[in-house]
Amino acid sequence: MEKQRILIVDDDEHIAELISLYLIKECFDTRIEGNGEDALRAFEEYKPDLILLDIMLPGIDGYEVCSHIRKTSQTPIIMLSAKGEIFDKVLGLKLGADDYIMKPFDSNEMVARVRAVLRRYQTPAQTSANPGMTSASHTGNYVEYDGLIVNISNYTTTINGTVLEMPPKELELLYFLASQPNHVFTREQLLDQLWGYEYFGDTRTVDVHVKRIREKLPENPNWALTTVWGVGYKFEVH
Repeated sequence: MEKQRILIVDDDEHIAELISLYLIKECFDTRIEGNGEDALRAFEEYKPDLILLDIMLPGIDGYEVCSHIRKTSQTPIIMLSAKGEIFDKVLGLKLGADDYIMKPFDSNEMVARVRAVLRRYQTPAQTSANPGMTSASHTGNYVEYDGLIVNISNYTTTINGTVLEMPPKELELLYFLASQPNHVFTREQLLDQLWGYEYFGDTRTVDVHVKRIREKLPENPNWALTTVWGVGYKFEVH
C-alpha cells in the first residue's frame, strides 16, 4: 500500500525534522521545505496528500501559499503557528485551510489532527457517461433536494448535475444540516458535531464555513441554508 505523502513547510529546521520523524514513525512519507517558493514547487512535484504549512515563512508567507494552492487544488492544509505570533484563524479558514495547530504542540495531537483531516478528504468520483453526473451520485449515504445532491459516501456535491468543488469540512457541514431539514443548530452544537470536542476553535469557524458554502450554492425557491439570528443555522425546506 502506497504511503500517504505529507509536505512539511517550516523555516525552523529543528521543528520540521521533528514533525517529519513523528510522521515517518506513523508510516507517512514526508518532504520538508523551508520557504514559500520552494513549497509551491514541491506541491507540484511531490503531489502531497496533505500540507502542514507554517504561517511565518521567508518570502511568500503561509497565507499566500495557501491562497495560491486553493486556486487549483483542494489538497488538505493544516496551518502551523507559534504562540505569540499574530495568527488570524478566521483568515486562514477563509483562505481555505482545513485546520490549524498552535506551536509548541503535542506530537500525538499533531498526528491525530493529520489523520482526522485525511479521513475527511477523498477524491471526487470520476464522471460517468452522463455529462455532469457522477457515477455514484445516487449510491451510498446522500441527501437530495431540488437540483441538489450531497453524497457523504463519496464526498461529492452536485448542483443540477454539475459537480461542485467543495472541501470536506464544508461538505460535511452541508450534509449534516441538509440531512435534518428545518432543524436549527447552534454554532456550538455544530462545532461539537463536526469538529469534535478536541477542536480548540471558536464559533466564527462555523460562520466562515457557512459563508463559503453559500457562495457556492445557487438560490433555490425550495431550499436554502439560512441563519436563525441569535441562535445558529438550519437547512430550510419549503
